[in-house]
Amino acid sequence: MSYYSGLIKKGQLNDHELLLVEQAVRQRGKNMVVAYVLWFFLGMLGGHRFYMNRPITAIVQLVLSLTVVGMMITSLWWIADAFLLHGYVQDKNRELENDVVDEILASRETSGDR
Repeated sequence: MSYYSGLIKKGQLNDHELLLVEQAVRQRGKNMVVAYVLWFFLGMLGGHRFYMNRPITAIVQLVLSLTVVGMMITSLWWIADAFLLHGYVQDKNRELENDVVDEILASRETSGDR
């Protein structure tokens, strides 16, 4: 779902439903500080990627870190992730937000509320 279609759907919610969406994202969403702490301390081992539900690339980073040549590759990857991680967190939280909005709108349709 695109960013704009998510905004359009979100515009159909009342204040109470918007609070429910915000609360769900806060509870189940990814935390920017946690993501960057994991990146800083465990990033060479893919810790931040496990947190962001990217297990395949996390395992690749972990395995690459076991060799000298792999460690050099992972170092470059680690630096790139410093700039990409913010977007990963935003995308993951936006995806969660859109899912919650869809759930609310679907429950409205099944209960007959409009």
